Amino acid sequence: MFNFSLDKRTMYIIVAVMAGIAIMQYATNSDRLLGLLLSVPGVLIAITFHEFAHGYVAYKLGDNTAKNQGRLTLNPLDHLDPIGSLMLLIAGFGWGKPVEVNPRNYTRKISMEKGEAIVSAAGPIMNFLLAIIFTIIYFLLYRFSREEFLSSTVGGVIFMLISTTISINIGLGVFNLIPLPPLDGSKIIMPFLPQKAKVFFVNNEQIFYIIFVILWITGIAGTIISPVISWITTAVFNIGNLII
Repeated sequence: MFNFSLDKRTMYIIVAVMAGIAIMQYATNSDRLLGLLLSVPGVLIAITFHEFAHGYVAYKLGDNTAKNQGRLTLNPLDHLDPIGSLMLLIAGFGWGKPVEVNPRNYTRKISMEKGEAIVSAAGPIMNFLLAIIFTIIYFLLYRFSREEFLSSTVGGVIFMLISTTISINIGLGVFNLIPLPPLDGSKIIMPFLPQKAKVFFVNNEQIFYIIFVILWITGIAGTIISPVISWITTAVFNIGNLII
């Protein structure tokens, strides 16, 4: 659930520069280029299920907005954001086209604030669940496949596709948990903040947007979340190994 309030032309220019640099790096390294191509299925899966989860949970809480807009679907074309998809592809973190929700439609059994937190958390949680599922598939294939398959080119590509999908889902999940607008984490933490902090957060949202963009452009955001991604990846693989 990612929604920039900054000028789109500025964002496109920033991403175009970053993409140009990345493409030059990939063009001189065939292995990295192959890895980029193998990341495409993982990007489609991660973004599609992430945004679907937001819309589905909002629907279960009483809001029909996503359903009425045709967003309760697993068709990737309905969920991909050009900028976010490109960033997820070349940088390992990004976003999809935001699912619109109306918290006023949520069930009165919970506050709108808690409803927003639950809906926001649904996306990253879905990504982590997908990472666990694909990890189990990875270990099942590895354990029960014949040696000929494991040593074949086809087998190598399949295992690379699965491992890349796992990494992308973890990256998308962790990235969206950063507690800065416009990421999911900013809404997830809201019910836990003191009232004064909530007011400050809301009144200075635009400043937090700028802080986030600076962290994103400079690569500081990636540096901060990389250890978290590595830790979660190790934990997920350990879980998969234990289950199998």
